Amino acid sequence: MTPEPIFDLAHLGHLELLTPKPDESLKFFVDVMGMTVSGRQGESVYLRGWDDYERYSLKLTASNTSGMEHMALRARSPQALERRVAALKGSGYDIGWTDGDLGHGPAFRCRDPDGHIVELYYETEWYEAPPELKPALKNQAQRYPARGINVRRLDHLNCLAVDIKANREFFEHYMGLRLTEQIVLNDGTEAAMWMTMSNKSYDFAYSRDHSGTKGRFHHVTYALDSREDILRAADIFLENGVFIETGPHKHAIQQTFFLYVYEPGGNRVEVANAGARLILAPDWKPIVWTEEERKKGQAWGLKTIESFHTHGTPPVPHK
Repeated sequence: MTPEPIFDLAHLGHLELLTPKPDESLKFFVDVMGMTVSGRQGESVYLRGWDDYERYSLKLTASNTSGMEHMALRARSPQALERRVAALKGSGYDIGWTDGDLGHGPAFRCRDPDGHIVELYYETEWYEAPPELKPALKNQAQRYPARGINVRRLDHLNCLAVDIKANREFFEHYMGLRLTEQIVLNDGTEAAMWMTMSNKSYDFAYSRDHSGTKGRFHHVTYALDSREDILRAADIFLENGVFIETGPHKHAIQQTFFLYVYEPGGNRVEVANAGARLILAPDWKPIVWTEEERKKGQAWGLKTIESFHTHGTPPVPHK
C-alpha cells in the first residue's frame, strides 16, 4: 500500500552546484541566465532568479569537479521539520544537524539510498531587494533584471540513481512525498520517477544512471513564463556560444516545454515552461510510462538524444 502523503515539506529550496570553472560558470548564470548575486562566502557565490522569494536558490561552489553537493528542501513549519528528523533518525540515512548556511537556519542532513545529500530546513531569510532592485509591484521579489534569459525561479532538479525504486520508497516513507509519474521497463524495473511535495506536478525527478555510478547529477531547471520565452532563450544561448544539447521541444512526461544546455563547468541546465499542470486530486494515481511508449521519444516525436542518457556530473571515466 502506498504511504499516505504527509506534506511536511513545502518545496525545493536550493541546491549547491559544484564547478571546476567558477569564474566562467558565474558569468554564465549572471549574464546569460540573468540571475542575481545575493551573497558570497568562501568559495561559494549565492544566486537567485528574480522571483525566488528566498535569498537564493543556487549556491555555486568552486571545486575540482562538477556535480551537486547537496539539495535542500524547506519544511512547512518547525514542527514539520522535527517530524521528518524524527523519522530519519536511526534510519541509516541520517547524517545529522548543521548550523545552517548563508540565508537559512539549522538544517538536518541525510543521504538518499544513492548517496545524494538532502538537507531539510525551515528558518530562512526572505529576500529584501536593495533600492536599485526594488520592484514596482510589492508582490514581486525583485525588479525584472532585463538581462540575458531572465529566469524567474527555481523549478526542479533531476538526479541520477542506480536504484530508482529504493529512492522512490525513501522519499515516500521518510519524506512523505507523492509519486506523480514514472517509467517502468518491461522487466518491471523502475527507470525514472517524478515526485512532488505540493500541488506542483513535480519538485524533482530521478532517472536511472546507465553507468551504474552512485550519487550523480542530471540537471537543474529554472522556470520562464512562456513557451515563447524558451524559444527566445535558444536565440540568446546561440548568441552567447552556449552549446544546446536538445530542444526547444515538449516532454511527453509532465508536458514540460524544455531546452537543455551545459554550463561551463559541465553541469546540465534546463530552462522550461511547465505549463498549467497542477496535481489537485487528493487520490492522484501515478502515471506509468512503458518502455515502448518511451521509445517513441518526446511529445511531438523528437527522439531523446543519446547524451541525455549518458551525460551526468561528475563525469565517469571512460573504460
